[in-house]
Amino acid sequence: MPESNFAVQREFAAIVESDTSLYGATVTHARGPEGALPITPEMLLTEPSGNLFGLTQNAGMGWEPQRLRDPEFLILSTHGGLRGADGTPIALGLHTGHWEVGLLVAEAARELRNRHAVPFAGACTDPCDGRTQGTTGMLDSLPYRNDAAMVLRRLMRSLPTRRGVLGIATCDKGLPAMLMALASGGTLPGVLVPGGVTLLPEPVAGHAAEDAGKVQTIGARYAQGEITLDYAADAGCRACASPGGGCQFLGTAATSQVVAEALGLALPHTALAPSGQPVWLDAATRSARALLQLSALGWGTRDIVTSAAVRNAMVLHAAFGGSTNLLLHIPAIAHAAGLPRPTVADWTAVNREIPRLVDALPNGPRGYATVQVFLAGGVPEVMLHLRQAGLLDTSVRTASGATLGENLDWWQGSERRRILRERLHELDGVDPDEVIFTPDRARARGLTATVCFPVGNLAPEGSVIKSTAIDPALTNPDNNYRHTGPARVFITEAAAIDAIKRGAVKAGDVLVLICGGPLGAGMQEVYQITSAIKALPFCRDIAVLTDARFSGVSTGACIGHISPEALAGGPIGRVRDGDLIEITIDRHALHGEVHLVGEARGEQTVRFSAEEGRQVLAARQPREDLAPHAALPDDTRLWAALVQASGGVWGGCVYDVDAIVTKLALGRQDMGEASEAVALSTTTPAPQHDGIGKLRI
Repeated sequence: MPESNFAVQREFAAIVESDTSLYGATVTHARGPEGALPITPEMLLTEPSGNLFGLTQNAGMGWEPQRLRDPEFLILSTHGGLRGADGTPIALGLHTGHWEVGLLVAEAARELRNRHAVPFAGACTDPCDGRTQGTTGMLDSLPYRNDAAMVLRRLMRSLPTRRGVLGIATCDKGLPAMLMALASGGTLPGVLVPGGVTLLPEPVAGHAAEDAGKVQTIGARYAQGEITLDYAADAGCRACASPGGGCQFLGTAATSQVVAEALGLALPHTALAPSGQPVWLDAATRSARALLQLSALGWGTRDIVTSAAVRNAMVLHAAFGGSTNLLLHIPAIAHAAGLPRPTVADWTAVNREIPRLVDALPNGPRGYATVQVFLAGGVPEVMLHLRQAGLLDTSVRTASGATLGENLDWWQGSERRRILRERLHELDGVDPDEVIFTPDRARARGLTATVCFPVGNLAPEGSVIKSTAIDPALTNPDNNYRHTGPARVFITEAAAIDAIKRGAVKAGDVLVLICGGPLGAGMQEVYQITSAIKALPFCRDIAVLTDARFSGVSTGACIGHISPEALAGGPIGRVRDGDLIEITIDRHALHGEVHLVGEARGEQTVRFSAEEGRQVLAARQPREDLAPHAALPDDTRLWAALVQASGGVWGGCVYDVDAIVTKLALGRQDMGEASEAVALSTTTPAPQHDGIGKLRI
């Protein structure tokens, strides 16, 4: 109901009027900072005006004039929201991961100042994939990463006097973007401070504690009568038990922190630190010291982010069982560093060689939280086992100013390692060796390799499945997963989740969600679908095929990144309801296939071979209902066109400027030739036909 005129008039006065005492307090001049700029005649004669004016602005912001010539360092973060001095929220961030990051910025800045450096701080906050699940906000999620990396690089270049950059970030797009920006630094030193992880909620009588991954399924579980309204409200309130850090599972946020440390850009044992805790703040202090040391050593990020470091990152990704989103981000980081991007063949080779050693959410078998993995030893503990097996290049340089091998020598005998591992047992009764295994114990516990890349007549250019997350009960004694079932095709995620909530998708079905790739929906993340399938008992025997992507917390027989995508002419866009689809995944050999093997013909379903299925698909026309998401922003359409010209999904969804410029030039050349042909057609007699199909000039 609209407000009364009186209420509107009263609100209008409150908006336009102020306390009249404010007017009389207004002035036009201020005294300005005391002191003088520490400049010399040579500086006035040779320095760019921007450098000199920068000193003026620094003094204007209150920096002591006598310290204006101290070396300058830039702190970039994904900070968002606003906290009061007592920690109460004044304005919320888009997610908890960056809401506390300002504390790390302040800690690092104080250390730089205490060590006679001038810290600058800038921020480019990021969205939350959890918040945008099932909404149009997801259409901007992956494209945002490239935009943020560009902004961060521009901020780096916009302080020409900086001697190095400290990046402080966590969560799904801000951290990969920060890594891309730092990796592009070349001779410029850079260090990454991971933003840490959220603490687990304590159990309450009558309500089990739920992590931030499981709690995202309360809607689907309530719709199917699995939980009560009271339970949903309580679990949903408490899942983020601390107000900062990335989620408690090995999703994109946590996996990106692991990768940052594996690349050597983050200090040893800083990934997955408990947000808000003293050990978390300490990482920022020590990282500031490390940045100063790298500057003194003359080490730029190009000395740290090498091809060997990128392979180490892929090795740690496999050993942790990390998010498949890093298949997009690690190639992008390599590209930003000017290095070759890992290919599907590279990923396959690494995953066939590297054992999974970490029992963490969501993979299991027990599923420990990321903070518990940190206490068990985190990245360096896993690296000790990998080093012993000869699976790491330990000669690479790292942000500590030492080689990876020297870092691991320190870790092996450190008090930090001993105390924190004991603390895990003291707090949670957990043996750290039950969280991080040796290769032999991992095999004995049935831990399988992480990622498999199925191909087939429905995915001729490949796809990806987190094979380690398939329910073991669905595999045979040979560790193979096989599923054959009828297709249930959906063009939008909203239609698919509605069908799941209504029970319209049945056990044994293959849910095919298309038009979710870059051209269709910005390669949206569809955890809303995969989480519902995991949470609902009748959905365990449902497989998912999609040209979209999954969250790192997704589990089950979920095959994503199917290429080509439906809107790029991929055969996945020719699947019909009732088609028979066969999926086979060998979790030991890491080989998989996904094929159309049957179709409805009248009252019967006719089965055929994979090759015959390829022919059937080739003979079909694309579905008539294929279409981009109705709300797809122009910004995302532009992103999709640029990444398509730059190697697409398997190239990391980057902007390859050389490739884009070349293709634009070819396009202009083709347009020029077409224009010339049009011009010639106006002056040259048109070819004539003689009436029997032959051309006569």
